[in-house]
Amino acid sequence: MKKLILAAFAATFLLGTGCSQIPVYDVSDNGERGEITTATEEKSGYVPLNHEKQVGMWLPYVKFPEYMQGRNAESFREEISRILEDAAADSVNTVYFHVHPMGDAYYSSEIYPKGAYYDGSFDPMSIVLEEAHNLGISVHAWINPLRLQTESEMNELPDSYIVKQWIKNGKPFVKNVNGRWYLDPAYPATLELLGSTVREITENYDVDGVHIDDYFYPTTDTCFDSESFAISGETDLASWRTENVSRFVKKLYDTVKAKDKRLLFGISPQGNIKDDYETQYADVERWGTEAGFCDYIIPQIYFGFENETMPFMTVLQEWSDLLGDSGVSLIIGLAAYKLGREDKWAGKAAELEWINDPDIIKKQIAAVIGSGADGYALYY
Repeated sequence: MKKLILAAFAATFLLGTGCSQIPVYDVSDNGERGEITTATEEKSGYVPLNHEKQVGMWLPYVKFPEYMQGRNAESFREEISRILEDAAADSVNTVYFHVHPMGDAYYSSEIYPKGAYYDGSFDPMSIVLEEAHNLGISVHAWINPLRLQTESEMNELPDSYIVKQWIKNGKPFVKNVNGRWYLDPAYPATLELLGSTVREITENYDVDGVHIDDYFYPTTDTCFDSESFAISGETDLASWRTENVSRFVKKLYDTVKAKDKRLLFGISPQGNIKDDYETQYADVERWGTEAGFCDYIIPQIYFGFENETMPFMTVLQEWSDLLGDSGVSLIIGLAAYKLGREDKWAGKAAELEWINDPDIIKKQIAAVIGSGADGYALYY
């Protein structure tokens, strides 16, 4: 992993935080935040490891061919240990491990088939947890709730797979968008499956949290859910879809907290707040200000300072204003993967910023620290 983070920045950011737990709040019946639940008040055997100031890093499935596929347990452990040691050297204290990217599992699951890059007989999740915890690194299980396999991939899976059964039996819970299947969040059966997914992970593994990113509704096309919308009796499609997403987000949050209130649940939406609402029906303001939806939000502010439509400092301020002093932690997602690359969507004047300024990530980290945000996370 590239050494991008200046030690001085990390030291400033992490000073005095240690490995202390982030306070998690009970929610009373009226929706207000109640008393703080401390670690000593919980009775579970494992004490979740979470840091007051997150320095996070995503471990996405797209990199699994490099260090998981075709390996035995020992080889995988060596590779993941090296990755985590490099991360720890860069002051990373939290990793989001992609355990459920597309209706599959990179852990031992009775619900989902094995992921395509998980072709060994070992349990990658267990190894990641062991190696990360040995280094004092928190592990959040990263899932994509709605995205499933492609048509061709689904055809190759066992008939016992519940989603394949739904498709075969013509259930409306699963929809095809451009050759890929997606769960429709409008149905109770979908919510129950999502709850079972999180429950399976949190009951079988000593994870420190659960994490979802920006895969909500896969399309704005009205054909996706015209039948369920008509049955609903609602008249505003956008508002109805937004409520559907918030309902499943809350289902995930409640399932995590039912296992252990100290476990964290976090969301990483795209950085453009307007698009969150208009293209994915993600009510980020509600999740960030109303109790019972998440513990932290990591907006993917993958923009340069000179971006013509979404300049980094402007977007950072928008998110800071949105969350305010709500009690939900604001972690800023940074695009380390863009270093040295042309940014074709940034506008003509800014498309070479990530090439011309090799220190852009260091500058953005400094800006995050100065903003008072609760952490930052890197996508390589």
